[in-house]
Amino acid sequence: MLSILVIDDDENLRDTIAVLLEREGFKAILAPDGRSGLDLAITVRPSLILADLRLPDVSGFEVCRRLRASANQTPIIVLSAAGEEIDKVLLLESGADDYVVKPFGARELLARIRAVLRRMGPEAERIIGFSDVQVNLERRLVTRKGQEVKFTPAEYNLLTFFLHNPDRPLSRDLILSSVWGYESFPNTRTVDAHVVRLRQKLELDPNCPRHFITLHKVGYRFLP
Repeated sequence: MLSILVIDDDENLRDTIAVLLEREGFKAILAPDGRSGLDLAITVRPSLILADLRLPDVSGFEVCRRLRASANQTPIIVLSAAGEEIDKVLLLESGADDYVVKPFGARELLARIRAVLRRMGPEAERIIGFSDVQVNLERRLVTRKGQEVKFTPAEYNLLTFFLHNPDRPLSRDLILSSVWGYESFPNTRTVDAHVVRLRQKLELDPNCPRHFITLHKVGYRFLP
């Protein structure tokens, strides 16, 4: 049975969606706020997430951003209120797979859910490539010239953070908070050391990188 995590602080709407999902054969998992929703997304690993945009603690934007930064590829549909100001491009770039405007009908919501699940099904493995490198996000597998390249969890998470943020200036502090998190908070030399290892494993010439570029006094930029 496919499970769907519903993150919404509106209890009535949350329960209504749960009844709808279970009537259609899904297992509904409910969370009243973004923080508990993030915990469930990581521990339960649902098939899909429905997240309200304006949650009281961690917003729908932040839910998307944190999950994608941690290489979690669970599909996400964001729910937003009618008339709510929303930057749709920014929302999709943050990691959302789709969005639905409230109030919505049961048929529309179910159609969106099924469309996203079809796109993210087993037959649609998500692969990102650059140069002679292929990264299979579903299998957490990195190959270069067809040969598997081994990564530590931190190296892999840093790589996928770069893949999801191409051609953007990324400060060391942003990389630290997104990849390692504020709880562990190593110093910025940790980022530099891990970038060196990415270059050694994936660059044609690690001493003259073409993909993992240093930005003086800023941080790094990834160029596919």
